[in-house]
Amino acid sequence: MEIPRLDLEYTTRFCFACGQENAIGLKLKPVHDGEKVTAHFTPGQFHQGWNDAIHGGILYTLLDELASYAMLCHGIEFGVTAKSEVRFRKVAPVSEPLRASAWVTKLTKRLVEARGVLTLQDDSVIAEGDFLFYVWRQSRRAVLWDMDGVIVDSGPFHFAAWQDTFARRGVTFTKEGFAQLFGARNDFIISSVMDRKLLARDTRIMAREKEESFQRRARGNVKAFPGAVRLLNSIKKGNFRLGLVSSAPMENIDLVIGELDLEGVFDCIVFGQEVSESKPSPQAYLLAAGKLEVAPDDCLVIEDSPLGIKAAKTAGMKCLAVASTHPRQELEEADKVVDSLENVDLITLLTRI
Repeated sequence: MEIPRLDLEYTTRFCFACGQENAIGLKLKPVHDGEKVTAHFTPGQFHQGWNDAIHGGILYTLLDELASYAMLCHGIEFGVTAKSEVRFRKVAPVSEPLRASAWVTKLTKRLVEARGVLTLQDDSVIAEGDFLFYVWRQSRRAVLWDMDGVIVDSGPFHFAAWQDTFARRGVTFTKEGFAQLFGARNDFIISSVMDRKLLARDTRIMAREKEESFQRRARGNVKAFPGAVRLLNSIKKGNFRLGLVSSAPMENIDLVIGELDLEGVFDCIVFGQEVSESKPSPQAYLLAAGKLEVAPDDCLVIEDSPLGIKAAKTAGMKCLAVASTHPRQELEEADKVVDSLENVDLITLLTRI
């Protein structure tokens, strides 16, 4: 039997367990912490079996759903429950908050084993179960990251370096101008700011001066934005493809990767001079999709700038925008806008964008 390609965002809308638009559903909101999937649920009177005790089928559904999400977070787009065994330890009373947790214990090419636990607020165990899933299809999802302003808080170093570089040529570079151009390639920024057309050789000289100044300031001072490295590691552990797509030169990328201990995390890297056009052109993102051998509509881009968002959307990709360097109202072209990656988990990336 051929299982159709799933639109996870649509599919989960009406799921009895996690669908937020299912009027009679449980409306679970699972969260992945990098190791386990967890969700909280307070059952009411309509979930009971015999008097004041929650129906065992509801308890089973909680565990089965969380185990399925644990499988999803390990790169399995679609799996079928083959076997499950649930042990009920004590009664779950009406109106008592429950916490369901699940994690994968074994993963092969064809099978996934997962374990789930259901507890009360005092950590007493209500039920626990073991689940076996047949793997039907691996996920094709790839996550493409911008670097400056998304992974690393490098804006102040870039601004200071650009100010020095333009000042040597009698040009004032304002914070407002920097904000509009942050995320673009050096030659694009230079041609946008200078009041005269430069020879290619002079543009290269300016770009080199700027990057040398940036690297002096950034070395030893680079810091990741909250939640960025945690999310990167979670995606990597889940066996999803990861790409870094930056307008920066490769020297800057190497510096940041080294400073943040991110060696080996990315499956492909696209740097500024690898394409002929700067963002907002989609060239860089399309090149990354080609390197990863995925279709553009299988890619999710994480960006912080209007130029980067436009590049991603023009490439036919979904985009999560982080309001770390621009106000939210300038990022509305993205599919979803968050204030920080601190509260973004793998399930959010896979099903809620």
